[in-house]
Amino acid sequence: MAGKLTDADYAAAAKLLKCDVATIKAVAEVESSGDGFLSDGRVKILFEGHWFYKYTKGAYAKSHPTICYPKWTTAFYTKGKNADVRGAGELARLNEAMELNRTAALLSSSYGKFQIMGFNHAICGFVKVDDFYETMQISEGEHLNAFCNYVISNALDDELRDRKWADFALRYNGILYKKNRYDEKLAAAYKKYSQ
Repeated sequence: MAGKLTDADYAAAAKLLKCDVATIKAVAEVESSGDGFLSDGRVKILFEGHWFYKYTKGAYAKSHPTICYPKWTTAFYTKGKNADVRGAGELARLNEAMELNRTAALLSSSYGKFQIMGFNHAICGFVKVDDFYETMQISEGEHLNAFCNYVISNALDDELRDRKWADFALRYNGILYKKNRYDEKLAAAYKKYSQ
C-alpha cells in the first residue's frame, strides 16, 4: 500500500496554506472518501469522458461512447466499494482511453486523495502530464504536495482559510458543484474534523 498521510504531513500543509488541518482533511474526505489509493494499492481515479471528448475532438464518440461523450454525466461512472465511483472500474476506463490516446486520457482523469485533474498538472508543478501521473502513483504525500501547489497557484488558500466552502467548491469542482452539494459536504466534513 502506498504511503498514507501522517499528522505531520497535514500540519506542514496547513502551515504552508495558513489554514487548519481540519480544512485539508475535509477536502480529502469529500474528494476521495479520505483515501488516495484503492485497497490493492493502485491510485484512486475518476475518468471524465467529456474531457476525453474535448481533448480528442470527439474522435471516439461513436466507437467508444462510454468513455467519449460531449457533456458531463455520471451515467458511465463505475461503482466500487461503498458506492464509491473511484474504484477499479474507473482505472479500466482510463486504461481503455489510454490505448486510444494516452495523453488525452491522462489529462481527462482526476487522481488521488484530492482528485486533481490531469489537465492541471502544470499548475501543480509538473511539465508533462505523464510525470504527474507517475508521481500520483507514489504516495498520498505526493497528492498533498500537488494539492498545495494547486491551491497556491490558483489563490484558493484564502477560501480555505476563511472556510468559504461555496467559493472553494466553485473554483475547485466547477459550476456544477451545487448539484453534488460539495460545499455542504465540505462544511459537514470540516465540522467532524474540527471537533
